[in-house]
Amino acid sequence: MDQQPDDQGGSAPGGPLTCYRHPDRETGVRCIRCERPICTDCMIDASVGFQCPECVRQGSGTGHHPAASRPRTLAGGSVAADPRLITKILLVLNLAVFVAVSVDESLLDELLLFGRAYLGNPSAGIEGVAEGQWYRLFTSMFLHQQVWHIAFNMLGLWWLGGPLEAALGRARYLALYLLSGLAGSALTYALSDPAQGSLGASGAVFGLLGATAVLMRRMNYDMRPVIVLLVVNLIFTFNPWGSIAWQAHVGGLVAGVAMAVAMVHAPRAHRNLVQSGSCALVLAAVVVTVLVRTATLT
Repeated sequence: MDQQPDDQGGSAPGGPLTCYRHPDRETGVRCIRCERPICTDCMIDASVGFQCPECVRQGSGTGHHPAASRPRTLAGGSVAADPRLITKILLVLNLAVFVAVSVDESLLDELLLFGRAYLGNPSAGIEGVAEGQWYRLFTSMFLHQQVWHIAFNMLGLWWLGGPLEAALGRARYLALYLLSGLAGSALTYALSDPAQGSLGASGAVFGLLGATAVLMRRMNYDMRPVIVLLVVNLIFTFNPWGSIAWQAHVGGLVAGVAMAVAMVHAPRAHRNLVQSGSCALVLAAVVVTVLVRTATLT
């Protein structure tokens, strides 16, 4: 029976197994030394399996593998004192761009995926990715106009980003966010009508959503909440009465899932190679997509 005494954490008799430090979180993973159940935030990579924070702190002098003295996340990243630092920085960047555009609307034309000429003002001259302004694939990820738009995206970033950053580590999490956003921009650039314009962090946030589903599956968590969240978001994405750029959502989601699978399922012996290779493939797909679309516009 999955049950632990009070000092070990765990579940009530007959209930689901929960983290000994976070009783509200179900888990299917135990520390390989003390066998206490641990959640994603408490898992520290060891030479084989995972250890809890207490066992890692007690590790020096116990004779176990020296790798355990260097705490690692589930994906092999370094365990940080502030597991939400990158998420906070991304939030501030998005909010800063939102304020800047609210003060100076001319910045909108400089940051949009498709520039002024594509938005019904040919006299302004041709501007856009097709004319070599590839930076728009990146800047449009941080661009919002409506309060409701940035509010929904930033809530999604905060809810999904923190646990992912803790599980993946800062570098891998940042790569996941940025490449998911770029994949969303690239698919939007390839398939959408240039006259519609495109902006927002939705592609990156959908990448986080896809990665969350992969992580929860990897941890044997209950998948129903994330499936419901994904279905609801896809319904809003493809609703017939709205003007949401579904291409950004789909592009970010696919990229996020692909990279997350590589990050959390990569064999430990070749983890860095598999993880960096998956990111490189997503980036290459972005470049190829942009080049093919540009060839049709020029």
